[in-house]
Amino acid sequence: MSKLKADVSIIYSGIFSQWDNQSDDLPRFLEATVHVPAIIDTEFGFIVRIKKAKNQVLTYCIYHPDIPDDNGNVRPPFDGTVFIKENDWRFYLGDCIWAPADNKVGNWRMTLELNGKIVADKTFKVYTQST
Repeated sequence: MSKLKADVSIIYSGIFSQWDNQSDDLPRFLEATVHVPAIIDTEFGFIVRIKKAKNQVLTYCIYHPDIPDDNGNVRPPFDGTVFIKENDWRFYLGDCIWAPADNKVGNWRMTLELNGKIVADKTFKVYTQST
C-alpha cells in the first residue's frame, strides 16, 4: 500500500447525461445543483478525482429516502466496492429517477470511503415539481 496520502476531490456535482455503466466513459456534466427534480430518467450524482490511491479499494454507498421495493419493504442503501485503476482516476457515483417518480422524493446521500474514512459526501434533495 502506498505511503502517499490519497487526494480526493469532487470535481462535478449535480445533474448528468444518462450514464451507461457498461462503458468506460463517464456521463456528461449538465448542471451544478443539489436540488434534483423527480423526473423519470434524471441522472444525478458526482464525479471525483482521486490521486495517489492506485490499487486501493473504494467503497461507495447511496442512501435512498425510504423507497419501497416491489413487496413494500424499504430498499437498503445501494453499496459496493471498486478497485482504483490509476494514480489519477475519475469515478462517477450517481443514480437516476425511475418510475414511479413520486416515491423518490427526499434526501439521497452519496458517500465514498477509502481506508475506513469518508472522503466524499454529498446529499441531493429530490423534489416534486409543481405543475
